[in-house]
Amino acid sequence: MLYWLTALSDGGDFFNLFRYITFRAGGAFLTALLFGFIFGKPLINVLRKRQGKGQPIRDDGPEGHFAKAGTPTMGGLLIVGALVTSTLLWARLDNPFVWIVLGVTLAFGLIGFADDYAKVSKQTTAGVPGRVRLLLGFVIAAIAAYLSTLAHPDGLQNQLAVPVFKDVLINLGLVFIPFSIIVIVGSANAVNLTDGLDGLAIMPVMIAAGTLGVIAYVVGRVDFTEDLGLHYVPGTGELLIFTMGIIGGGLGFLWYNAPPAAVFMGDTGSLALGGALGAIAVAAKHEIVFAIVGGVFVAEALSVMIQVIYFKRTGKRAFLMAPIHHHYEKKGWAEPQIVIRFWIIALILAMIGLATLKVR
Repeated sequence: MLYWLTALSDGGDFFNLFRYITFRAGGAFLTALLFGFIFGKPLINVLRKRQGKGQPIRDDGPEGHFAKAGTPTMGGLLIVGALVTSTLLWARLDNPFVWIVLGVTLAFGLIGFADDYAKVSKQTTAGVPGRVRLLLGFVIAAIAAYLSTLAHPDGLQNQLAVPVFKDVLINLGLVFIPFSIIVIVGSANAVNLTDGLDGLAIMPVMIAAGTLGVIAYVVGRVDFTEDLGLHYVPGTGELLIFTMGIIGGGLGFLWYNAPPAAVFMGDTGSLALGGALGAIAVAAKHEIVFAIVGGVFVAEALSVMIQVIYFKRTGKRAFLMAPIHHHYEKKGWAEPQIVIRFWIIALILAMIGLATLKVR
């Protein structure tokens, strides 16, 4: 919205700053951060009053989690609210990628909200049936994948870009839409699985968002793509503003989610943010790199799959408990120890992902 202030510029005044994505990205970060600090406490008070007993705690979960009973959930409303507000204020609203990613965020956020509402209102850990959530996620992701394909330049439509190898594209054809659906839905559910300890999911989300934001900015500039040997995807640079909104809103949320958490993100936040990350990766044609950058989420999801398959075949458990962060809890690791070590791993993977931009 504020981008249109450039119409008042003569090319050498303050209003000219709004032409620059980096300036507006900084504005989006500060806006989202202030949103989190201003509305965080009032929102938590409302959630605590409305939810009463807070988020239900699994009976079969780690014993340390029973002390968290009564903590309200749906804290993702704070992040999504900050993200949407900052994006609408600072991004170019004539950019299709902005609306695609915003749409995915809000749609997955609604699924998560419905799931959280069912849990707190009925005081059960069941929520919305998994099949319903998956079906709705597939529909949303299919629409987003199709619209992203239309927004991509002709030479990149339905193409999978391979990192490290210069100018290597794999034509997926009709398979590109299903592939993109898996990326978006898989990302949403992987982040959801990661959100099991105070602060565990939000920091890797911010790290992945910042990394994808840089990648989207780079591939959206023809001069950078020519120098680095990358595929040019016009328009994706505006997604840096969106990702800075995630970081600002995420920091505002983390202020209240740091152990001991005053509020949980809930499915409202984890599904919304996970879906957003997947949609950004599809838009920027960096789906494979996202699998590296989001390696923490991939590991969490794989641990659940391995646990289920191994148990069905052998009747035994591959891990003490899945997702894998619960395995380390069962082994006696302190919660802050697990969280911080996962943050470190997420940062290392982000550096590896960024390195692929230069290694050709």
